[in-house]
Amino acid sequence: MTSAPQTETPGSEILQFDDNGLLPMLYGAHDQHLVRMEQQLGVSLVSRGNRLAISGPPDLVLTAGRAMTALYERLKKGLLVDDAEVDAVLRMARHALGPEAEAVAAIHDDSLAIRTRRRHVSPRSPIQATFIEALRKHELVFGIGPAGTGKTYLAVAMAAAMLSSGEVDRIILSRPAVEAGERLGFLPGDLRDKVDPYLRPLYDALYEMMPAEQVMHRLTNGEIEVAPLGFMRGRTLSNSFIILDEAQNSTPVQMKMCLTRIGENSRMVVTGDLSQVDLPKGQLSGLREAVDLLATMEDVAVVEFTDSDVVRHTLVNRIVRAYEARDEAQGGLFETK
Repeated sequence: MTSAPQTETPGSEILQFDDNGLLPMLYGAHDQHLVRMEQQLGVSLVSRGNRLAISGPPDLVLTAGRAMTALYERLKKGLLVDDAEVDAVLRMARHALGPEAEAVAAIHDDSLAIRTRRRHVSPRSPIQATFIEALRKHELVFGIGPAGTGKTYLAVAMAAAMLSSGEVDRIILSRPAVEAGERLGFLPGDLRDKVDPYLRPLYDALYEMMPAEQVMHRLTNGEIEVAPLGFMRGRTLSNSFIILDEAQNSTPVQMKMCLTRIGENSRMVVTGDLSQVDLPKGQLSGLREAVDLLATMEDVAVVEFTDSDVVRHTLVNRIVRAYEARDEAQGGLFETK
């Protein structure tokens, strides 16, 4: 941008951009990004040449200005802007504090990005930014919250980045196989064939971070290992990045067993949604007990996501809110603790 935003009235602001060539990508096809921002914020965005006029409630005008500036800076770095990125930047802009320059830095701080072979993963909500910082600083991180908040995706991204950089020697992916009652012998195939259905979300994330042939090679040579939670007993996992997904379905005994597998130079990320426990009625979730016991322990971080952090399709956000409203109206009847 060639100059600071110009304010005409308390409810308006004018942004001026110095590279007209980036504006089609900034505004989107048929100005769809501007329309999306108008719909979500309730502001008016009018473009003329390299100037963008924003009008509406003062606080929302400020949010829109921060968001547009962040998207423009993203394009200047050669990164893409799509509908999902517009939603993400709006989510971050709503929580940005301080002067505008500091707010823009908070929205798109490259130091928070996770760089993998195939993707440049930036936080798409303030809590995602907190989660990424926790993954970098702590040996054990609990990520708790509803579906679609990016807990597992970010954990896999960090694991792939650390494996590629040589910070760890292998990735261990694990999940409780509750639906099979841990009786995996009844399923056809070898161990990986038996647990693949339960670990598919982890595989999907891996293939987004690394070339497919590299994933297959690392699975073959053991640098990436998959194992149901019940098969982790008796091991010490050193120089590893361990991910326990859907941990709300672990029992206290299983959770203790898993947490005590951490060896030298290893990190563990435990993710789950305490509102979706599939254990038998009356069975305490190992994830709930672990968080209660370990939350204040040194080098342990607990990051809690909410429905406002859902970064999938906007419909997912509305679905999560609808179920939460139903549970609250019925006194938590459908929520499994």
